[in-house]
This record gives sequence, structure tokens and C-alpha cells, in this order.
Amino acid sequence: MNITIRKGVETDYPAIIDLIHQFAVYQKTPERVTNSVEQMKADNNLFQCFVAVDDKNRIIGYAAWFFAYFSWTGKALYLDDLYVVESARGKAIGTRLLQTVIDHARATNCVKVRWQVSNWNKPAIAFYRKMGALIDDVEMNCHFELQH
Repeated sequence: MNITIRKGVETDYPAIIDLIHQFAVYQKTPERVTNSVEQMKADNNLFQCFVAVDDKNRIIGYAAWFFAYFSWTGKALYLDDLYVVESARGKAIGTRLLQTVIDHARATNCVKVRWQVSNWNKPAIAFYRKMGALIDDVEMNCHFELQH
């Protein structure tokens, strides 16, 4: 299988939204996805991602990210999602996507790449550790939902 990693573009949004829904099912929280292709188009100045495309031109994985600024360390790249369809796992596609994110962070003068991983997701934790990531099991994520 020949895989190309490239920057995601607006015409990819329907396939990416489908993968986002698949990822949410894997995370056991499909009801939490409220994003849509229309919302992504409206936010296209903010939404950034790399996609993995197979030799049949199907998007089989994505890494969504954005730039962030952390007061303690400075400019960073925040990896929001990294997902590869189940049928394509074990072929180093996740490794290539994550390495592309890391390379992009270096090229844009970020001091780190940051992301979260569910504590029950042992395969992802093992993968990230193998890639050299430090996993902090102390901090907890917080969010506040805003009503529109």
C-alpha cells in the first residue's frame, strides 16, 4: 500500500468528518461530536491537519492540530487528534503522521508538541512512548462548554 502524507484541504473535509466520527466511536463518545463540514469551512482559517491518503485516493488517517502558546514555555503545536482507520493500522501510518506533525512544529519554531491521550488507550500510550513522548499522568483536562 502506497501512502502519501499531505496537508488537508477543504475538499477533504467530508472524509475528515467521517474519520472524526469513527474516532469518536473508538473513544466511546460519539455523542460529543458536534462539528460538521459546514463548521470546518467556516473555521478554515483555524482548522489545520495532515492526511494520509492511500493509492486509491482515500483518506485513511488524519492528524488535526493548531498552534498554541503556553505561558511557561512559549509557542507550541497542539495535536488535537491522530487517527488511522482500523484496517490500515500496523503499517506505520500513525508514525508518519506524527512525525510530519513533529517536523512541522520544528520547521515553524515551536518548542514542543503537546496532546492528550485517554488513560485507557494502552496501544496509543505505548505508541507515543515508543515515539519518545513523555506522558504526564498528573494533569487533568478541563473544559467549559459555551452555549451558542
